[in-house]
Amino acid sequence: MKKWKGDNVFLGIVIALVVIGVVMFTSASLGILARNEDKFYNVLLSQFVFGLGGGIIALYLGLRIPYGFWRKYALYLFILGLGLTALVFTKLGSSHGGATRWVSIFGFSFQPVEFLKIGFVIYFAAWLSWLRGKLDDIRLSVIPLFAFVGISAFLLLKQPDTKSVILIVITAIGMLFVSGVPWKYLLGVMAVALVGFSILVFFKPYLMNRVQTFLNPSQNSNTSSYQLQQSLIAIGSGGMFGRGVGQSIQKFNYLPEPQGDSIFAVIGEELGFVGSVLVVCLFIAFAFRGYRIALLAPDSFTKMLVIGFITLMTAQSFMNIASITGVFPLTGVPLVFISQGGTSLLLALGMVGIILNISSNGKKSLVEK
Repeated sequence: MKKWKGDNVFLGIVIALVVIGVVMFTSASLGILARNEDKFYNVLLSQFVFGLGGGIIALYLGLRIPYGFWRKYALYLFILGLGLTALVFTKLGSSHGGATRWVSIFGFSFQPVEFLKIGFVIYFAAWLSWLRGKLDDIRLSVIPLFAFVGISAFLLLKQPDTKSVILIVITAIGMLFVSGVPWKYLLGVMAVALVGFSILVFFKPYLMNRVQTFLNPSQNSNTSSYQLQQSLIAIGSGGMFGRGVGQSIQKFNYLPEPQGDSIFAVIGEELGFVGSVLVVCLFIAFAFRGYRIALLAPDSFTKMLVIGFITLMTAQSFMNIASITGVFPLTGVPLVFISQGGTSLLLALGMVGIILNISSNGKKSLVEK
């Protein structure tokens, strides 16, 4: 049997986050059990059988499939992600909370945007690695990026799913920064992104409401500010060490989606300040160790691929935490490895498998240092 050469520290961090996720997701889901027993078991089934069980299989496949496969089929994977995302506008699409973001086939539903985000990262990594030595040509570096993001954003904003557009843009900028593209181009992309989101906020009432809630969290406590205020109450009531696992009060009657994007508030209430800081530190360690793997990657494609995956998962996690603590407008993104989302968990573990595969083939002379 081939000797394991992957990054044990990175694997350990992921295992710690997944274990915390299993415990806290189960605890937070008790809020559903009090209202709807059937929904409770369906949520557990989706998270643990499809998300965790399927994610372990995806992690294994990511470890076993040669990383050259992802570069060879990068364009097809991106097109597949776009195609799956477009299915939400057909009869297969289903809606929840005013958004059409799910595809239902034979009673099974999933969020195709998760495939699109991964497909985008893989294809953009392949594109940037192909551009080595040509990054100063704006026609090959920046303009194609606008095309890739523009097509993705068109499909996502129609749903609407602004948060995924934000994540794709942040990830793309992170990959551009590491690629070595001239600073004037990078700053130009950031300026265009800022102007674009400002226009979106101005013309989209639901985005304007979230920004206003962020600026004035004490207003509209029964409507737009409700989730933020209840989240802050939950976190504050946890004190230093928390009420204890399973002892949250807010998850039963007050927190919207306690097992979803509000789960960090449940962590704050049950594990307290110490537990919350531990989770934040684990995500910071996840990012730093992941970027170290990228530094030691065997070639430019795998380097950009790891940068993209780590940036995508880290940005999503801190967007969630920042939203629930009032540091950033509410976004509704799940907390990676922890929040409800079978598709998200499955594909996150799949990305981890690919990263570990790349780490096992890293530059040995640097790994030993």
